[in-house]
Amino acid sequence: MKTVRILGESSFEIHSDLVSAALTQDGGQLGPVEFVLGKKTVSPFHVAPWAGAKDAKELPPILRVLRGDFFCMPFGGNDAPWKNEKHPVHGETANKRWEFQAADTHGLWTGLQTVLRTKIRESTVTKLTALHAGHRAVYSRHVVSGGFGPMNFGHHAMLAFDSEEGRVSTSPFVRGQVFPGEFEKASEGGYSSLKPGALFKDLAKVPAADGSMADLSRYPARDGFEDLVMVSSKPGRKFGWTAVTFPKSRYVWFALKDPRVLASTVLWHSNGGRHYPPWNGRHRKVLGLEDVTSYFHYGLAESAAPNDVNRVGIPTSVDLSPDAPLVVNTIFGVVAIPSGFDRVKSIKAQDGEILLESTNGKSARTEIDTSFLYGKETF
Repeated sequence: MKTVRILGESSFEIHSDLVSAALTQDGGQLGPVEFVLGKKTVSPFHVAPWAGAKDAKELPPILRVLRGDFFCMPFGGNDAPWKNEKHPVHGETANKRWEFQAADTHGLWTGLQTVLRTKIRESTVTKLTALHAGHRAVYSRHVVSGGFGPMNFGHHAMLAFDSEEGRVSTSPFVRGQVFPGEFEKASEGGYSSLKPGALFKDLAKVPAADGSMADLSRYPARDGFEDLVMVSSKPGRKFGWTAVTFPKSRYVWFALKDPRVLASTVLWHSNGGRHYPPWNGRHRKVLGLEDVTSYFHYGLAESAAPNDVNRVGIPTSVDLSPDAPLVVNTIFGVVAIPSGFDRVKSIKAQDGEILLESTNGKSARTEIDTSFLYGKETF
């Protein structure tokens, strides 16, 4: 399959009647992605402002490419090694080159399959990026085969909020916490606004460092700061979601997951709080909505060890086994909404579609094959 140069990166392209998506060779990063929504096209994923710039060539691959969504294994900074393993930030899956394996169309499905063989922890990771005719969605599957031992992992979706305020919501969570460490250091040119380690039950009421309450259900906000929180689903739930309403543009972006595989969601608020390279205060109005099984973004060592999240029964890692591949499925998409549709209150899977209901009683629906989340074979 031929590649094209998109925003400085060699990329594969995949198209359907309603979606056009690019997947970078380096890091396997998904973006840009364009969705046809009536007479307009929307592209909600973020691309770093330095993408394609000459000075970006010297950056680590994950930062040079930074865009859209990518699969992280292990998820996080990985500052501390696990035993004799020292992984790069967000793992080899977010940094190394993915090899083309296959591209094909079967019925209403069009798919691109790429593969990466990790070396630090030997395994084979197969990535399926698929589109379905008539669906405004990207179906993503990662299958990890041959690995052994504890591993944390997750997706790293990032949205851009350049033109309007979005309203953020998630499926019900049993635990919400601000990152318990020092997320940014003022001595190094980084600034955070939330109270480290604070627990919360509502995204609209999160303790800030100055004693006030921050509203994380609206974004962009807290200009000049970087913050990170994590919310965790009740163990055993089968269907989870994250959503952002863009009222002026009249659509909702959503991500769907199986919480039994991706137990938590990390929300990274990046709004100009990093004044060191390559960020230099210019990475603004970006929100990471990152479905993970991890202990925040610490990395493998902290996620595999006992911590305050897994002590209450919420997994922060899994044990890879060569006898049972790890399968991680997720769906990203958009849906048109009626005028006045507020923040998403619920997303329900119905026959061949999902129904979104807002806090003010409006509703919207779109065709989605949610059985993909639970292993439906498309190819």
